[in-house]
Amino acid sequence: MRRTPVLFAVALVVFGTAAVMAQQNAPAPTGPIPAGLPEWAYTPPVPGAPPPPSALPTDDNAVVSIPGTTKTFTRGQLRAQKETMDWYPEDRRGGPVPNLVRFGKEGVRQCTLCHLPDGSGRPENAPISSYSPTYFMQQMQDFRNGLRKSADPRKANTNVMIGFAKAMTPEEDRIAAEYFAQQPYPRRMKVVESKTAPKVRMQGGMHMAIPASEGGGMEPIKADEVVEVPDDNLRAEARDTRLTWTAYVPPGTLNRGKQVAAKAQCATCHGANLEGIGPVPPLAGRSPSYTMRQLFDFKTGARRGPWGELMRPVVANLSVQELMAVAAYAASIQSPTAAQPTTTSAAR
Repeated sequence: MRRTPVLFAVALVVFGTAAVMAQQNAPAPTGPIPAGLPEWAYTPPVPGAPPPPSALPTDDNAVVSIPGTTKTFTRGQLRAQKETMDWYPEDRRGGPVPNLVRFGKEGVRQCTLCHLPDGSGRPENAPISSYSPTYFMQQMQDFRNGLRKSADPRKANTNVMIGFAKAMTPEEDRIAAEYFAQQPYPRRMKVVESKTAPKVRMQGGMHMAIPASEGGGMEPIKADEVVEVPDDNLRAEARDTRLTWTAYVPPGTLNRGKQVAAKAQCATCHGANLEGIGPVPPLAGRSPSYTMRQLFDFKTGARRGPWGELMRPVVANLSVQELMAVAAYAASIQSPTAAQPTTTSAAR
């Protein structure tokens, strides 16, 4: 699949120079790249690649609006250097957003910068809404103790997260965990089996469909790839928490993934509909790119905490293709919880 990539640090400039500075202060990536790394899920940077144009205006004083709300923000506000703008604060549950989550602190950016105000995240990071606080806090401890890394040492935002975890206290972990546990995960993911998928490029740290006006269109999809894109590029860069996403997968992927889930007995811990049980995290309806990375991290031993020890034997004998299929299958499962209302326009 032909892609026009961009340096990850350059892409982050779209969202604020402070995020780039945090990356520069992150632990330097070290170690080999494991065989079979699914690059479609990890989106590694390509040095020297030209940056694509942003869907956002170039002028920081330009006002940005999106469908579904009368709120407006300037492009400068959307950089989120001090606070992440929330298009739909009425959707939040559990009272005021904690200061740590909303503003961050010295050495720690606000959680909502990457994970969004509802915790739903985007393909390049974790969807943490409705996670059990027990699970959430264990992951922070694993980051802090060097037990959770990325299988791809080039994945800069994982290194940034490790630095943030080390700068936070267990009490701060708890505050963030309890806030995000109260936020329902929005069901906004559509998985489509298709022989073709949009041409994509790296933009804002994630794959986005190239607009038709810039040479975009459909092209054959690879047999072992998922192409996950926002349904509106501008809304993705503006951190719209009601935005819908589409993941394109090769024909037959979902049935194969269902068979793999049965073979691996995923339902034993994650529930019959993979909605999670107690502290075991839900997988249903979540980003297949994110799920794939976690499965591959477990397989390679990059995640070695208590949950990693439980998962590693489960994935040890599964191929990368099987992991891709089960990640896509999990993403296709819809929760009984009604999704937030959405308004989708074409990618631009």
